[in-house]
Order: sequence, then structure tokens, then C-alpha cells
Amino acid sequence: MATAPALPELDFEQMSAEKLIRWAYVEYGERLCLTCSWQKQSSILVHMISELGLPIRVVELDTQLFFKESYETRDALVGRYGLELIRPHVLTVAEQHKREGPNLWESDPDRCCQLRKVEPLIEALRPYDAWISGIRREQSPSRAQTPKVEWSERYGVWKIHPLVDWDEKRVNAYIEVNEIPYNPLHDTGYRSIGCIPCTRPTSPGEEERAGRWAGSDKLECGIHLDTPLVQNPAAEQKETP
Repeated sequence: MATAPALPELDFEQMSAEKLIRWAYVEYGERLCLTCSWQKQSSILVHMISELGLPIRVVELDTQLFFKESYETRDALVGRYGLELIRPHVLTVAEQHKREGPNLWESDPDRCCQLRKVEPLIEALRPYDAWISGIRREQSPSRAQTPKVEWSERYGVWKIHPLVDWDEKRVNAYIEVNEIPYNPLHDTGYRSIGCIPCTRPTSPGEEERAGRWAGSDKLECGIHLDTPLVQNPAAEQKETP
């Protein structure tokens, strides 16, 4: 298991999103990346990094089961900000059907997320020491205590959460003021957007992520859990001697 390197004694909670991103780049440079799944948080972070003028690599976590609107949002952001995306290998849906049986997202959604999200992310994070994510505390109870900077035992990297203390109103205002391309599904009741089979619009009064894996007790796809993975090559490679 990788050991967490020491961090400088800084008050990360008082840092703005931009200041935290700038600190992370100074600290980790080329070994810092951003992951995107083309929700509003992705749009904001891509814009911020562009405004800061930082050459932070962008990893696309594409499950190949995204909505058409998600891919159109990706293309709009790539065109506007000149992104060169890193795309980890993901099983095709046909390969998954052959190996695991049809519609794995129905019979075993945790296994489906493991194959289509967690394992590709392990591979993608292999070259990096720190990872910028767009999760926010307000999104669900499972994220309510997330700090701005935390060590991930699962991946052997530092996780940086610049928007973790933003509420939905602030997210929407930032996008409007800066005229940033964003996923239009957010305007049709999809407050949290994932794969087509596992995402529905939310109803008034529901939590932001209530439309994900609706009707089950599943709250997370797995990439933001921190239970150690068995034989995690990304974490093993970062072990200190």
C-alpha cells in the first residue's frame, strides 16, 4: 500500500478553487491531472484551468454509455479550450456482454462500474501523483465530509477537490457569468449525469444525485470510494521504499 507523502502545513479549506488549483500545479506539475465526465463541474474546471494558463492534462472517463448530449458537451469544450484528452482503454459494450453477460448494469451495477470506470481510472492515474476531481459536498451524504485535499489509499495519489464547498447555485452562476458550454441535460431535470442506463431526472426535493442508480441503495460508482483495491498496480508503483 502506498504511503501518503507529507503535505505542507497550509489551510486548504480557506483557499479559493483557483488558488487550490494553482497550488496543486506548483506542487505536482506534470504529475497532476484532471478527470472529466462532462457534467457542469467538468465545464467549470476546464474553464478555470484555461484561465489560469496551466497545462494540466485532462483524462476523459468515457464509459461508452454516455448520453449524446454529454459527448456534444465534450466536443464543445474541446473546441473552445483546445483540449487534448487522455482516454484510458475501456472494454467495448459488446466485449462486456460476451464476458459478463448482457446488461451487466442491471444484474450487477457495481461490477459494471468496476469494469467501465474504476479499472480505467487506475490505469489513467498510473503516471500521476495528484488528481483534480469536481465532486462537491452538497451532492450526496456520501460526499458531505469530503476535504479539499485528501490522500487516496485506493489510487495512491492526492485527490484535489477545488469545488467541494460550492453549492449548486454557485455552480450555475459561474457558468452563466463566464458563458461556459455545459451539458444541456442539466436544464431538463438531470442534475447529476452518468451513463444512460443508470441515470434519470430528479424530482423536486430530491438530492442532486438521487437520479443515479435510482431504486437501489447504490450511491457511488466506485471511483470516489477509498476502500483499498486488491493488487492495485497504480498504488503499488507509488510505494515509497
